Amino acid sequence: MSHRRMPKRKVAIAVGGVAALGAAALLLPNANASQDQNGQNAASGATGAKTLKSADASDLADQVQKILGDAFAGSYYDGGKQQLVVNVVDGDDNVIVQAKKAGAVVREVDNSLGELRQAAKTLKTEATIPGTSWAVDPRTDKVLVTADSTVTGAKWDRLQSTVRSLGADMATVKKSAGSFKTFVSGGDAIFSQAQGGNVRCSLGFNVTASDGSPAFLTAGHCGVAAKDWSDSQNGQPIATVDQATFPGNGDFSLVKYNDPNTQAPSEVNVGNGQTVQIKQAADATVGQAVFRMGSTTGLHDGKVTGLDATVNFQSETDPNGVDTVTGLIQTDVCAEAGDSGGSLFTQDGGAVGLTSGGSGDCTSGGETFFQPVTAALQATGATLGDAGAGAGGQAGAGDQAGAGDQAGAGDEAGAGDQSGAADPSASAGGQAGAGDQAGAGDQAGAGDGSGAGGDQIGGGTDPSGAAGDQSGSGAADDGSSQTDTH
Repeated sequence: MSHRRMPKRKVAIAVGGVAALGAAALLLPNANASQDQNGQNAASGATGAKTLKSADASDLADQVQKILGDAFAGSYYDGGKQQLVVNVVDGDDNVIVQAKKAGAVVREVDNSLGELRQAAKTLKTEATIPGTSWAVDPRTDKVLVTADSTVTGAKWDRLQSTVRSLGADMATVKKSAGSFKTFVSGGDAIFSQAQGGNVRCSLGFNVTASDGSPAFLTAGHCGVAAKDWSDSQNGQPIATVDQATFPGNGDFSLVKYNDPNTQAPSEVNVGNGQTVQIKQAADATVGQAVFRMGSTTGLHDGKVTGLDATVNFQSETDPNGVDTVTGLIQTDVCAEAGDSGGSLFTQDGGAVGLTSGGSGDCTSGGETFFQPVTAALQATGATLGDAGAGAGGQAGAGDQAGAGDQAGAGDEAGAGDQSGAADPSASAGGQAGAGDQAGAGDQAGAGDGSGAGGDQIGGGTDPSGAAGDQSGSGAADDGSSQTDTH
C-alpha cells in the first residue's frame, strides 16, 4: 500500500478490507449521509410509545429512569417495533403514567436492579472463574451468566451451584463455544515491538487529549502491552501511550500522536472508499443495532445484548490468576485476533465502544465485549472529534471515532458490580493484561497482524486501499513467525 505524505501528517488508519456484505448493505448506503430521521420519532399519542431509532433509545432511557427513580429496573430497545421497553418494579401509578407519556413501553417485572446487582456481587464472590462473564439482561429480567469451553469439571459444577443458589428467577447460565480472549489487533492496524515480538491492535477513535494534542483511543490491554505504536509493522513510532487501564474497571488506552500537527479525522473507514463520520460519543442500549470495524475481519454488525458486563479472563502471566474487567458492553457481533481496540459505532455516527475481547470467531459467531467510549472519555479527559483537519476521504477509519463510550448504558444493566471483571476486553483469558503486559512473543501477533495491517494506518492514504491490506490477518509481511495478535 502506498503512503502519501501531507504537509501536515494526516493519519488514516484503515480497517479490515474484508467487509461483511450484510453489514455493508445496511450501513454503506447511509455513509456520510444525513441520518436525521427525527420526524419518525413522534409519539403515536399522548401516552403512546414513540417509534425511534435505536441510537436515540439511550436518551429516552435516561429520561425515563429519572422519572421512575427506584422503580426503574432496566430497559432495552425492541428493534422489531422500534420502541424502548422499560422495566418497572413496585411503580407508583403516577410515575408510570409519566413514563408512558415520555414515549416508553412500560413492563412490570419481579426483579429490581438492586436485587440483580446483588446477584452479580454474589457471582463475583463465589464464581470468579477464568472463562466466565455475567451481565444483567433486561429482556429476561435476569443476570445472564456465560461460561466458555474451558469451564469444565469442578469449575462448571461450582458455577452452576452458585447460579442455582441465586434462584431460578434470578439468573441463567449458558455455554459459549471457544474461549474468552482479547483480540489484540483491530480497527485500523497499529503495531508495536514488545519483548522481541510484534504486537498488533486496532485504532478505535481519534480524539483530542485534555491538553489539546491529537490522540486516539484503543484497548487498554494494548496500551499495557506496549508503549510506542507505529502505523506499519516495522515502521517508526508515531504515537505514545499516555494512559492505559487493564484489567479492572475498563479496558482502554489514550495514545497521543508524537507529531502535534497530526491531522486525525473523526471518521471510520468502512472499506471501498466509504467512511462514516463520527459525530458524538453515545451510550449503548440493549437491543441496539451496532457496527464493528477491525483490521483483521473488516466490517460486521449485530446487536447489544448486555451492559455493565463483567468478564473473567485467564491471566497470561499467572497460570492460577484471573484478570477481571468490569463495565463492558456485551454484543453478538463477531471479532477475531487483531481486532482489539477497533471501533464499535452506530449507523448515524455515534462512537459506542472499543473492541476488548470475547469468544468465537466470524465463522462460528460468539460473544464480543467492548469498552464503552463515554466512560473512556470521562476517565482520560479526552474529547471526541478531529484533532486536526478532517480528512474526509482519507481513510481515517478507526481513529475517527473517538469516543463514544456508551458506557452509560451500564446502569441500565445493573450488573456492573459484576465487577470483577475489569475489562472484558481482556476477554481472553486474561489475555489482556497479562499477556500483553507481558508483551511476550505471543502478543506478537506479528505476523498475523501483519501484513496487511501494517500499512493500514499509513500516513494518510486512501481509505479504500487501506482496507484491503488491513485485512490480511494472518499473513506476515515479512514472513515472520510471530504469534499472538491483540
